[in-house]
Amino acid sequence: MTASPDSADLTEFDAPDSSVQPLRMVTGVPGFDRGEAENAVRALLRALGQDPDLEHLQQTPRRVADAYAELLTPEPFNLTTFANDEGYDELVLARDIPFQSLCEHHLLPFHGVAHVGYLPGERIVGLSKLARVLEQFARRLQVQERLTQQVADCLDSHLRPTGVGVVIEAEHQCMSLRGVRAHGSRTVTSALHGHLRQDPAARQEFFALVHRR
Repeated sequence: MTASPDSADLTEFDAPDSSVQPLRMVTGVPGFDRGEAENAVRALLRALGQDPDLEHLQQTPRRVADAYAELLTPEPFNLTTFANDEGYDELVLARDIPFQSLCEHHLLPFHGVAHVGYLPGERIVGLSKLARVLEQFARRLQVQERLTQQVADCLDSHLRPTGVGVVIEAEHQCMSLRGVRAHGSRTVTSALHGHLRQDPAARQEFFALVHRR
């Protein structure tokens, strides 16, 4: 099963008599062709003045194709939610979730941490699923701004909380290894929905907890 670049493939399983309502999330590399990928790497090596037939480079096309296939394919999982029976309405925040992704402009990695929080409505979600949602969108060709928005949109759409907040801090190798070579520089992006966007006090609390150490 494959998905468009901008959205995870979500299939809802009916559970009318249960408090558990899983959503199957699966993404993949659309139209991935291993042979074509290996040929492309081989051609790139030649274009860079390298000989792909040298002993130490003979398996490089296969290894590069395998690496990109892995980096662009997250593991499928069920986004399971549960009834908020206790009526909990305070902020739930998972901080410092590690991730890595690939810059779509240079095909170089960027990596960092994400802070993902929400104000529960009628349903709550397992905490590990917040990291899984992040991985679903990170393991594709990305820009950080879009990644941040996609995670927030997904949780807002399928969890229906009263508020969602996502902050991502990342170091981009297209900045640290080339160009300005700004080693250690981190880019910070945020996306807020609902009460966390509209209410100044809730917004302030969210950012205070994100940056608390």
